[in-house]
Formats: sequence, structure tokens, C-alpha cells
Amino acid sequence: MWRTMIGEVRRRIGEELTLAGWVARKRDLGRIIFLLLRDASGVIQVTVKREDNPEVWETASSLGREDVIKVRGHAELSEVSHAGIEFIPREIEVLNRSASPLPFDPTGKVKAELDTRLDYRFFDFRTPRTSSIFKIQTQILRAFREFLLDRGFIEIQPPCIISSASEGGAELFKVPYFEKEAYLAQSPQLYKQMCAISFEKVFTVVPVWRAEKFNRPTHLNEIRQMDVEVAFASDEDVMKLLEEVLVYILEEVRKRCREELEVLGRKYEIPSLPLRRVTYTEAVELLHERGEEMEWGEDFSKPQERLLSSLIEEEAFFIKDWPTVQKPFYVMPHEENPEICHAFDLLYEGLEISSGTQRIHLPELLRRQILAKGLNPKDFEYYINCFAYGAPPHAGWSIGLERLTMTITGMKNIRECCMFPRDRNRLIP
Repeated sequence: MWRTMIGEVRRRIGEELTLAGWVARKRDLGRIIFLLLRDASGVIQVTVKREDNPEVWETASSLGREDVIKVRGHAELSEVSHAGIEFIPREIEVLNRSASPLPFDPTGKVKAELDTRLDYRFFDFRTPRTSSIFKIQTQILRAFREFLLDRGFIEIQPPCIISSASEGGAELFKVPYFEKEAYLAQSPQLYKQMCAISFEKVFTVVPVWRAEKFNRPTHLNEIRQMDVEVAFASDEDVMKLLEEVLVYILEEVRKRCREELEVLGRKYEIPSLPLRRVTYTEAVELLHERGEEMEWGEDFSKPQERLLSSLIEEEAFFIKDWPTVQKPFYVMPHEENPEICHAFDLLYEGLEISSGTQRIHLPELLRRQILAKGLNPKDFEYYINCFAYGAPPHAGWSIGLERLTMTITGMKNIRECCMFPRDRNRLIP
């Protein structure tokens, strides 16, 4: 690259360097100008003295906030600069000037409404707070992939346009597909199963879409899922894998993102393993003891999930053995009681961040469960037939990337944790 990142300058005091970035702030004292130059790696003070270089001083005096510049010169140790170094320019080149006024304060010191920040999302990425969120999200993804690749998993790339519902229900976006009707995938579920019964251990990071008309702080209509599928495995096997992945991600983020967590004022506890397992029935009974009205077979509301977390007094825990009626057609029912299935949710800090199940690997049972959900088995023949040629038992789970980012960063609205959120009202930018 033709430029040096600001974060590297301290190691190269006295060398001739070229920096480039945005003018974060300018302070003009008459015969001396202090510029704070920012790039993705940090901020440095550029000190321009009129008597040293009048031409550079003239250029510096014309600069405004968020102008993009290139600076050639060298760094010196400084007792005046807050960072202990300053950059002495011999040349400043203006690469692009910023419009004025700015949409909002990029330092984040003056608060802006979330809708305004999302309207100018490219600009919001420059604020320390938002930048920290997505640097943390990058480390979540790195740790997730690293953990699984080190254990022999294969990363797969399932399609995002599908011919029929992955999980049943009406929460689908229809799209025209030549002479046919197709849908945006609501889950990579069926495809990761197809891969697992041959590759054995697979994972994917993939966007999915749900046509839910919610406008809640925990829901989006497009999200990223981090999915795993494992052959020759039960629901308990993949629960163990899931808790280990969660702890590894939390450890890696805390180790690699100290500055970002400090910017967000965020500290979190790393749960001890193994995580507690609570059955769905036990969870319902706990809520009944607190006077909550809930019928067995209903799903938990978000307030009920938070209440359960306070009652169980664990940072993270599993709710397992769910009513079969609550879960998709592909979930394996308990042999001794088909009304209960091999399904689980993982709650972390009062929010469901993952769900998983042991899948049905028997074609005839799968057909019966599809019918029981009011669906047509003919729409799923390509899927059912996959299990007719020696499919082993298998299980898997999915973590919502944005929800996990929410809990780790301490954000209260999932839109903060999605680069370009899509909900019922927002389709741009």
C-alpha cells in the first residue's frame, strides 16, 4: 500500500511516511494548526506551523471536518500531544472535501437518533461506538469459524433462493423466478442436513429472511445465521458443542477486543461449563409459581425469557424437550412421548440466541410429520429422498449473529448490530 496506517506510526518514529484519512478535528491557533487525522486504525495529531511551511499551512487552514487528505512527513515524540507523538507534514494533499454541515457528530459526543444514524449508516460507521460493535462482530465470526475448522468441520454454501418453505408456515418472501415462483430462504436447514449426511460435520454463515410483521427491538426481517449440522449426533451432543462454541467466542472477543469493549463500557461474565439444562415443562412450572399465565405448549414471550433467566440465576442455560407442536416438521419426537421432541433453545443474558434439534432421518416418519404440519410431502420429495439412501441420525443448531452481537455488546436494539438492517419499514440504504 502507498500509505502507512496510523496504528503503525509509533513503531516508525523519524521515518518518512505517507498517511491518509479523515480530518476528525481542527484547532487553529493563528500561527499553528493542530489536525486530528483518523483512519480505521486510530488517530494522530498532525502539527502544522506557519513559519515552517506556509504552503502546507495554507492547505491545512482550508480543511474542514471529514475532509479526506493525504499527508507526507514524519512522526516525532511529543510531550504536548495526548498520544505522546505528533506528525510533522511536509506536504498535504486534499483527496476529497466533505459537505457541510455533517449529518451528525461523528465523535458520538452529541447523540443522534437511531433512525438518523441508520439513514446515514456509512457515516455512522465512523463513530467509535458503531465501529466498535462491528469490530467485535468480526471477531465473533472469526472465532466461530476457527473453532469449527480446527475440529474438522467443512464450511458449506447453501442457496438463498428456494422452491418451498424450509420450516413451514407463511413467513416467506415470494420472488419471481423466471416462469416459477420461488422464495427467499427462511433457513438453510434442509440443505445443511443434506450435506451433513455425507460430510458428517458442516457449518455455514448465511443470510435468511422472515416475513414477520414485527417491529420489535429483537427482530429483523433479514438476519445472518451461524449454523452447524453434525451426523451421528443427538441433541445432547450438539448442545455440548454449542456451549463450547459460545464460551470460546466470548473468550476470544474479550481477549481481542479490549479497546472496543471499553468504548462501549461493556463487561460480561463467561459462563462455566456445562451449562444448566432445564426442560420446557420445568420452565413453565417456574413461571406458574410466579403467577404467569401460560398454557403448556405455548412459546415463551421475551419478558418471560428474561423472567426465567432471573429465576434460574444463570448467565446462560438451555431449555430442552420442547412440545412437538412448537417446532418444525423435521424435529425428532421422543419415542416414548411423541408430544415432546428433541429440541432446545439457548438463552444468554435473558435473550434466546440459539435453537437446535435432533432431526428426523427416517423418510416415513418425516412424511407423517410434514402432513401433521398441514404441508404437502410432494413439495419436499427432493428432501425426503435424501434420507432413503443410508442417512445417519444427525442434529444441529443455529446462532443468530445479530442477537449474539447484541448480548456481547450490551446493545438494546438489534438494528445497532446489523450493518444495513431490514425491517418492515426500512429497505434503504
